Amino acid sequence: VIDEAIAAGRYAIDTEFHRERTYFPALALVQIAYGDRIVLIDPLAVDISALGRLFATDTLAVFHAAQQDLDVLTHAVGSVPSAFVDTQIAGGFLGYGTPSLVALLTGELGITPGKGDRLTDWLRRPLTSAQRDYAAVDVAYLIEVWDRLASRLEAAGRLGWALDACAEL
Repeated sequence: VIDEAIAAGRYAIDTEFHRERTYFPALALVQIAYGDRIVLIDPLAVDISALGRLFATDTLAVFHAAQQDLDVLTHAVGSVPSAFVDTQIAGGFLGYGTPSLVALLTGELGITPGKGDRLTDWLRRPLTSAQRDYAAVDVAYLIEVWDRLASRLEAAGRLGWALDACAEL
């Protein structure tokens, strides 16, 4: 998966985690999409620190609302992607008042995903098919959304602003 994501040149990434009654958030799932693949990685079953090799490359990671994911990955992996963009930040520079993932998917792609299992216990195993489907949607369209937002930002002369804000994050 790591080699394929690197070869793809960019990938979408998201995490699910548990924060209640823990000092640091407990990583429960990592979702990665690249090319035509979506991969759900169970950090309870595999050594997630291997993602550090992917994060150390200049392969572009596309997040939505990256702040919490970056915190979780810092504790679980020991690093974060060295090159990344955040569609929430980009959406803000294009006038989205609330650049939620649902708002961006609806506004940019005409897709309205279901609310699904967002308030689920992500540490419980096995994950249900509804949980897996919900988690997959979180990354399935991020690269396409980023491409559209980046094009619109470029046309508006604001792409640099968004990239600077992502770098600051």
